[in-house]
Amino acid sequence: MNATLTSPQHVTLYYREGSSDKVYQASIEPQGEGFVVNFAYGRRGSTMNTGTKTQTPVDYDTATRIYTKLGNEKKAKGYTEGPEGTPYQHSSKEDRVTGLLPQLLNPIDEQEVKRLLKDPAFCLQEKFDGRRVLVRKAGAEIYGINRKGLLIGLPSPIVVGAHKITSDFIMDGECVGDVFYAFDLLEWDGEDCRTRPYQYRLVKLSNLLNRPDITHIEFVQTATDPASKERMFRHLQAERKEGVVFKRLGAPYTPGRPNTGGNQLKHKFYATCSAVVAQINAKRSVELRLLNGKGWIPCGNVTIPPNFNVPAVGEVVEIRFLYAFRESNALYQPVYLGPRQDIEQHECVLSQLKYKGEEEEGC
Repeated sequence: MNATLTSPQHVTLYYREGSSDKVYQASIEPQGEGFVVNFAYGRRGSTMNTGTKTQTPVDYDTATRIYTKLGNEKKAKGYTEGPEGTPYQHSSKEDRVTGLLPQLLNPIDEQEVKRLLKDPAFCLQEKFDGRRVLVRKAGAEIYGINRKGLLIGLPSPIVVGAHKITSDFIMDGECVGDVFYAFDLLEWDGEDCRTRPYQYRLVKLSNLLNRPDITHIEFVQTATDPASKERMFRHLQAERKEGVVFKRLGAPYTPGRPNTGGNQLKHKFYATCSAVVAQINAKRSVELRLLNGKGWIPCGNVTIPPNFNVPAVGEVVEIRFLYAFRESNALYQPVYLGPRQDIEQHECVLSQLKYKGEEEEGC
């Protein structure tokens, strides 16, 4: 269990105890005339956080020492090697600004859902409980872009699948574990598809991914007629999925989020919010706060499960909850979902909350 890591260029380590099920990966990778030591970590099956232990390339002996020390430190904490895992592709360009931003969605209530289910101008798709990612292929280079427009690492199976597509492209979708669920096509083989109607982009994307050899990149199931939309909506609701998305079939791709309404809308079956950690309490609990016009407002506490690290003060985190109490803004039955590195503090606003008495309308 505590043997020193020597020759391997990559190692995947696992930690399982109680409800904890974590994965940690480290690798030595060539970069320029030297080498870098990269790592990835997170819950098994989730989209992992990535980083590097070497800000600039080092010689191989130095990289090996850093890599070995890193692996031994994790093993000393109870991590063990295993036969499976999903390596992540790292890029020396990570966290650089790309200028590419996704089209973001505004929420709608149950009344609007009923109207859009009958409206043939809108299609329906599942809203996945993952991370929004653009995947770009430019020649031999493939990388991810988060909702802030920054380059990020991608799970290697997604990279392998993308390499099987010969032409350059930019796809929009959600990353859930080592699967990329694609629902839009921004560029394809030199063509800028953003100004085209969504129905055109959707058909082109479906044809592109309709190949058995492309794995870990899946086309998102889409319903277009009212009867199919109603069936899919009820099925997703019964399966306790996160929610649904409505998209206007004739609309172009418009980056950013409109102030109200828009051509792409979302409805969640349960409430979530992004909040800022105000302070760390005893027994793995943290206090949360949200922003309104008067400043920061407390919104209760949440317990951090054993399979997560306790977040630091000021960190943005994602919370699932049943509703909030209007008098105190405290969340009822909050559940910690993890950190949100793609959300800024100023985006953690009080208007995200759904209050007691409104919960039946929103679910």
